[in-house]
Amino acid sequence: MKIVTFTESASTRIGLLKEDQIIDLSQVAPSLPKDMLAFLQEGDAGMREAAQHVDTKAHFSMADVVIEAPLQRPPKILAIGLNYRAHAEESNMEIPKYPLVFTKQGTSANGPYAPIHSPAETKMLDYEGELAVVIGKRCRRVRKADASKVIAGFCVLNDVSVREWQFLVTPPQFTMGKSWDTHNPFGPAIVTPDEVNPHNLMLRTYVNGDLRQETNTDDLIFNCYDIIEFLSTAFTLEPGDVIATGTPSGVGAAMKPPAPLQVGDSVRVEIEGLGVIENQVILEPDTASIF
Repeated sequence: MKIVTFTESASTRIGLLKEDQIIDLSQVAPSLPKDMLAFLQEGDAGMREAAQHVDTKAHFSMADVVIEAPLQRPPKILAIGLNYRAHAEESNMEIPKYPLVFTKQGTSANGPYAPIHSPAETKMLDYEGELAVVIGKRCRRVRKADASKVIAGFCVLNDVSVREWQFLVTPPQFTMGKSWDTHNPFGPAIVTPDEVNPHNLMLRTYVNGDLRQETNTDDLIFNCYDIIEFLSTAFTLEPGDVIATGTPSGVGAAMKPPAPLQVGDSVRVEIEGLGVIENQVILEPDTASIF
C-alpha cells in the first residue's frame, strides 16, 4: 500500500494512493482515524483494515487535492550522517564504525511539494536526498533480525541543511543546521514494506533538472535494520518516528566549486518504488511571531 495524507475541501485526512488516484479512507473505512499518526498507532489492525480497500474505486485525483507530509508532526525525526561510502569519501571522513546519529526537530517536517525556505542566515543551503523509514510499532532493543517487523513503511526525504550552522560555527551546531522550519520535506506516501526491498532501490536527486546524486541503497554502510537495532538500544522508537538513513555523494557543499541552493531552484528527489518529491526554494517569509 501507499498511504498518504491529503487535504481536500479544507479537510485533512488519510487515503490510499494508486498511481495518481486517491482512495479516501474516511469514506470507505470511517472507523479508522483520519490522522496518520493515530492510524499508525492502530498497528496491524489498522493496516489490515486499510488493505481491504486497495481495490476500491478512487475518489480523487492527485490534482484535486494537496498532498501533505505523511506525518505533519512526527514524534521524532532521527537521521544518520555519513552512511554511504561515496559520501564519506567526498567529505574526507573515515568510514564510521557506528551510525552517526543526529536529530531534526519535528517542526522541520514539510510537504513533498511545498516550498523550502532559504533563511537570511545562510549562503550554503544544501540538499540531501535520502531514503526514510517510518516506524509502525512501539519498540525497544530490537534485534536486527526482527527490525523489519517494526517498520510501517518507507518514504522519499530531503534532509535540507544549513551548512554554516552545521559545520562552520564553533562549536558545530548539527541540530540547528538541520532543523530549520520547512527543511524536512518528505513523502509523497508511506509505502509499506511488502511493496519494496529498501536495500536495493535507485535514488536520484536533481537540481533544476541537473542530476546531482545517483546511487543504489545497497551502498548504505548501515542498512535500515542496523539503524533500528542501534537506535532502539538507547531509546524507545514509537509509531510515526521518521528515520532519515543518510545521503549519497553529490551534495552541493562537496562540489568544486560548491553549488549551494539558490532562491528559485527546484530540488527533485526520486526513489525507485517510492515516488518523487519536488520542492522549490523561496526566501523565508517574515516568520517573527509570539503566540
